[in-house]
Amino acid sequence: MDDQELIDQAIAVRDQAYCVYSGFRVGAALLDDEGNVHVGCNVENASYPQGSCAETGAIAAMVAAGSRKIVAIAVAGGSEKLTSCTPCGGCRQRIREFAEDDARIIVIDDDDDWRTYTMGELLPSSFHLDADF
Repeated sequence: MDDQELIDQAIAVRDQAYCVYSGFRVGAALLDDEGNVHVGCNVENASYPQGSCAETGAIAAMVAAGSRKIVAIAVAGGSEKLTSCTPCGGCRQRIREFAEDDARIIVIDDDDDWRTYTMGELLPSSFHLDADF
């Protein structure tokens, strides 16, 4: 799967977001090491801290499918049009749990250009335990 296909899936699932409070939709599509794609969207809650991020949903879908390694993840966010949306700090740590430093994180900027970061760039010197999967 190429990056554009992953991006397209993140954009598509973004439309399913439940964001009645902020109006800010986010979709995430991740590629695991078996070549499978797992998607998630943000789900808000009236008790704001109880909502969940799109990346969290995609990671949960991956784990539920039996996978444990993220190769790449595309994140698409915005209210009307697509805008820059790098993973929040909590999601960076969640992604890191299943990704190596060279895993690709693909986001869009305000000029509608996709930018690719590595996990190491977004979360340098990260806290990580070596878990046997």
